[in-house]
Amino acid sequence: MQAIYSYQAPDDLLKDRVILVTGAGDGIGRAAALGYAAKGATVILLGRTISKLEAVYDEIEALGKAEPAIYPLNFEGAQWQDYQDMADRLYEAFGRLDGVLHNAGILGQITPLQGYNPELWKQVMQINFNGPTMMLQALIALLQQSEDASVILTSSSVGRKGRAFWGAYACSKFALEGLSQVMADELQNISNIRVNTLNPGATRTQMRAKAYPAENPESLPAPEAILPAYFYLMGPDSKGVTGQQFDAQAPKKA
Repeated sequence: MQAIYSYQAPDDLLKDRVILVTGAGDGIGRAAALGYAAKGATVILLGRTISKLEAVYDEIEALGKAEPAIYPLNFEGAQWQDYQDMADRLYEAFGRLDGVLHNAGILGQITPLQGYNPELWKQVMQINFNGPTMMLQALIALLQQSEDASVILTSSSVGRKGRAFWGAYACSKFALEGLSQVMADELQNISNIRVNTLNPGATRTQMRAKAYPAENPESLPAPEAILPAYFYLMGPDSKGVTGQQFDAQAPKKA
């Protein structure tokens, strides 16, 4: 793991770059979208709740930065053709993609494996892994149009070391780790695309509150506080860094 949580990003870090952020309506996705826009990027806001995306759109507009775009999509119901159509529309509008932050996901249920609902398991895997995989398959050609493209897949500590009761969520994150390594290895010598995973760590989000209802959210950093790692991996200073695992927060002292 590399220490990137103290990275100092210049104001024009992402100038003229086109970046897609999934799960951009709230939490870490919203913070990253606003941060990328503030650093000069044209941000494509992807999510399933249009009202939330519109609110983030308005926040970016208020910054006086490049006009963002909204792309509503639900990973649970989207099919292969939807992702191909998405790639076509983004190509017509922008001609390329310089980055993708895949942050969307659902928690599912914290419960023993023996009693995990099979339908919920399929839903979690569809939203957290299968859908995003098809999306990236469709977007590789757009990323190849960039001189310096970065893909960041949001991981988790339970996607690097299995933990009891985390079920489908943990397995979906393990799968994303594998996808990142496969993509990075395939693309390293034939493109300018780098692919890495980023574990945000314990952060003040709705998903964290659902997983740990007794935890005081004020004891956790806000999403905005962990953005240095997101800036480093999306910006040019990480060019050539691919197939690696990163943490957005410093390890806690014993």
